[in-house]
Amino acid sequence: MNFFTKKIKIIERILDFLYPNPIKTLYYINDYTLLIAIILTSKSKEQKVNEITKKLFKIIKEPKDIVNLSLKNLKFFIKSIGLYNIKSKNIYDLSIILIKKYNGIIPNNILELESFPGVGHKTASVFLSITNNYVFPVDTHIHRMMYRWKLSNGKNVKNTEKDAKRIFNKKNWKKLHFQIILYGKEYSPSKNWNLKKDIIYQELINNNLLNVKMEDHQNHQKIKTKV
Repeated sequence: MNFFTKKIKIIERILDFLYPNPIKTLYYINDYTLLIAIILTSKSKEQKVNEITKKLFKIIKEPKDIVNLSLKNLKFFIKSIGLYNIKSKNIYDLSIILIKKYNGIIPNNILELESFPGVGHKTASVFLSITNNYVFPVDTHIHRMMYRWKLSNGKNVKNTEKDAKRIFNKKNWKKLHFQIILYGKEYSPSKNWNLKKDIIYQELINNNLLNVKMEDHQNHQKIKTKV
């Protein structure tokens, strides 16, 4: 077993032990509400979004429901979420597009998804990772972990995503997406990083799979990116 393969096996073994059945905690009831929920989480806490969508999705289940609700009332529903004005307009406009162009059905093509108002690469990738399992969306947590594990150079999210897809088996992308996010939040945060509690990092060091000195962790903490 070579250096690189051993590193990947250690990472996946620990992630499988800690999070054997990771699940998405974002509340939704179908593909359409999933897309809306993902849009709403931009610059907003998932917990807060779930509080609102559990009420909103009682009356909103498909694009035509948004039109019937009206843009004004949609704003009222989500006014406690950051950027609610622009998010409301984007959701309303994309609902119109879905009705007129796609018969209310969300396309599985990432380029088409990215053409919708308020749907960038990350939003489209997260949506497809849940519904189709053939993309590997990278958020700030995955970007940070890939750099700390020396699986990517940390320059930008696009490169990190390419590296993740190249390194990990495609059948595991969906599971790993959730596992790495959960691990990053719990064991390897961007702030107040405690090396002794970072299980994977310690295991990689103990197996001489990271040529990183203890004091170098300060450099890792400086890695920031906009996703």
